[in-house]
Amino acid sequence: MSTIPYKKKLVVLTGAGISAESGLKTFRDSDGLWEGYEVTEVATPRGWKKDPGLVLDFYNMRRRDVGQANPNAAHVGLAELEKDFDVQIITQNIDDLHERAGSTKVLHLHGEIFKMRSEADESLIYEIREDIGLGQLADDGAQLRPHIVWFEEAVPMIGEAIPLVRAADIFVVVGTSLVVYPAASLIDYAHRGIPTFIVDKKIPYTPPIYNLTAIEQPASLGVKELQEKLALLR
Repeated sequence: MSTIPYKKKLVVLTGAGISAESGLKTFRDSDGLWEGYEVTEVATPRGWKKDPGLVLDFYNMRRRDVGQANPNAAHVGLAELEKDFDVQIITQNIDDLHERAGSTKVLHLHGEIFKMRSEADESLIYEIREDIGLGQLADDGAQLRPHIVWFEEAVPMIGEAIPLVRAADIFVVVGTSLVVYPAASLIDYAHRGIPTFIVDKKIPYTPPIYNLTAIEQPASLGVKELQEKLALLR
């Protein structure tokens, strides 16, 4: 009777920094704008209520951008870790680059650009590859909106993410500034003492973490170094 070798549970929290290397802009540039828009105009319920057409146009553009982007070496490197670890990706990103790179377990905290939902019923979710238009309705007769968690909205998937982090044997953060909550709080749920890695071109501030390794590199280079270090922990 053969037994399946145990793979350590590796949980990876990723943010905009990993997708930036695929040409996708982070939500807030140095001038405080996102593709020339105030974030409040295009990424809040207030903005949606004020001008839903503008919000739809904005996310239609984002959908096209994601469709034209490709996974980079960091996405591919994290997917390759599944050979030796039980890898769970928890991403703040709305793109599908982790999935296209080959990662098989991906939880999207902030929604997915290739999905849309009823503005009245959050459970009515549909796949979408084209544009969403004004007057395009869900089965309940309500306007369809991007399946995105906007600022000032609750993050329902955080409840699923917390137990995943608690179960981690190894916890990794890649390409996130750890300033957007509640996602940034996930690092606090990792068991004290487990190997923890932060990969970013500028290491964010965190309270003291035992057994922390900081890799101050862009995501693609940093994940390569991460792979080398994790090889010692299999």
